[in-house]
Amino acid sequence: MPHRAYIGIGSNLGDRRANHDEAIDRIQKLPNTRILKQSSFYESEPHGNAKTWFVNSVIEIETEGTAPELLKKLKAIEATMGRKRVRGKRWGSRIIDLDILLFDNEVVDKRNLKIPHHEIANRRFVLAPLSELAPQLIHPQLNTTISEMLVAGKDRKRVHLFRS
Repeated sequence: MPHRAYIGIGSNLGDRRANHDEAIDRIQKLPNTRILKQSSFYESEPHGNAKTWFVNSVIEIETEGTAPELLKKLKAIEATMGRKRVRGKRWGSRIIDLDILLFDNEVVDKRNLKIPHHEIANRRFVLAPLSELAPQLIHPQLNTTISEMLVAGKDRKRVHLFRS
């Protein structure tokens, strides 16, 4: 039975838009996976140690695999595209970042996988494109819609539509 998932995509190194396009193309080519919808691209002020602005988007996919299997495939795409992870350093610059935001109505709380994504309610750069795709989708733990989370969010970092 197919599963529905939402994946957040971000990049702030190199050609950010081309990095998105490549990641989306690679996800589309995953076995038993298809992209249902894609948000607009948004440019967002960086969090943490990153210095340059990010381009972010969200895609909605249908996949036959489990959430852990999808995570493994997404991490392989990141690695193939040149993502370097630095232990102990979060929120730095990256060529590509692929996060499972939601996976059906599942709640997963493992060391390397948290679904819904644990920062979803605190990040306008995720909520803006996710709200574009699924404004009435209900967060399985917070019992509120994505659009309500966007309005109520406390993140004041600037996010706007990306004009390439």
